[in-house]
Amino acid sequence: MAMYIGEALAGEGNEIAHIDLLIGDKDGPVGAAFANALARQSEGHTNLLAVLEPNLLAKPATVMITKVTIKGMKQAVQMFGPAQAAVATAVAESVAEGIIPQTQAEDLVIVCGVFIHPEADHDKKIYEFNLKATKDAIRNAMTGKPTVQEMLAGKDKAKHPFRGF
Repeated sequence: MAMYIGEALAGEGNEIAHIDLLIGDKDGPVGAAFANALARQSEGHTNLLAVLEPNLLAKPATVMITKVTIKGMKQAVQMFGPAQAAVATAVAESVAEGIIPQTQAEDLVIVCGVFIHPEADHDKKIYEFNLKATKDAIRNAMTGKPTVQEMLAGKDKAKHPFRGF
């Protein structure tokens, strides 16, 4: 498969984490999206690599893209701090746990959409919720969850938490 797709929501309040991600080969469509995300930055949408600490890149290499416009240094620091650490840790733990095979860690890349609410205040919650959501999204992507059967079984009783009614 050239592309795995995952999504997950974790947490609550303004620190809630919603992750959308793509996992795929460096030489496939996800690799092209990865390169474009790093090469095509725009104001308020500063994409960044997920690192465990400076000079310790998560593998598979992961680019984090903002799902909302970053407005101010507080929100930027939350993206470059607790969210970045959480995503990198989730990727590393997913490899350590075998969710992503170690043999594929150099050949795959991840494009990870991250949501940081402009009014989020608690860095520890941002970290914890993004760690959980990213790990869940990676697991969902690598295991094909939900299956078509699970989606069809849940479609009529689904209640989107932000649908507005």
